[in-house]
Amino acid sequence: MFTGIITDVGRVRGIEKTGDTRFEIETSYDTDTIDIGASIACSGPCLTVVEKGEGWFAVDVSDETLSCTNLDEWREGTRVNLERALKIGDELGGHVVTGHVDAVVTVLHQETVGDSTKLIFSLPAKYAGLVAAKGSICLDGISLTVNEVGDDTFSVNIIPHTQDHTSFDKLTIGRRINFEIDVLARYVARMTEVNNKK
Repeated sequence: MFTGIITDVGRVRGIEKTGDTRFEIETSYDTDTIDIGASIACSGPCLTVVEKGEGWFAVDVSDETLSCTNLDEWREGTRVNLERALKIGDELGGHVVTGHVDAVVTVLHQETVGDSTKLIFSLPAKYAGLVAAKGSICLDGISLTVNEVGDDTFSVNIIPHTQDHTSFDKLTIGRRINFEIDVLARYVARMTEVNNKK
């Protein structure tokens, strides 16, 4: 379980393809405090630490995860938004995030609005009813508030702090972003589906 509040921006330092794909990620976290088997959200997906050393940890990623996230685009040097799993008593500063990516969305437009940046993303039809204005969304692991929702787009504003402390400081049009809907929306949609069948 996570909150979507990024606490480090790591960097891919190595990629090894065996049965799965192993990524080594540089981090400023004290890796002595990270257990093998621990969960870390890496630009959205919840991944398991399988190896570590001073200033880095490794995760194994299955072909299934590669196929439904943007991790297949990671290369050495790719910057990765990192968040360690919640502990009992931690502050819930964003919203409840599971680390289960629903889809990959695309940056369609960006513009400066005051000191912030407005971003418009594609919205897959399957999830159009699950994204709401003023609701929460998770993009590349970042908890954000939805500004507006169209038929096939939605927008968010990125404040300077978020730009300075995440990988969103260098976004480009066309970039593919991991997208996780609010877990509350997921369960409301499921309850509605079940009730409609009765």
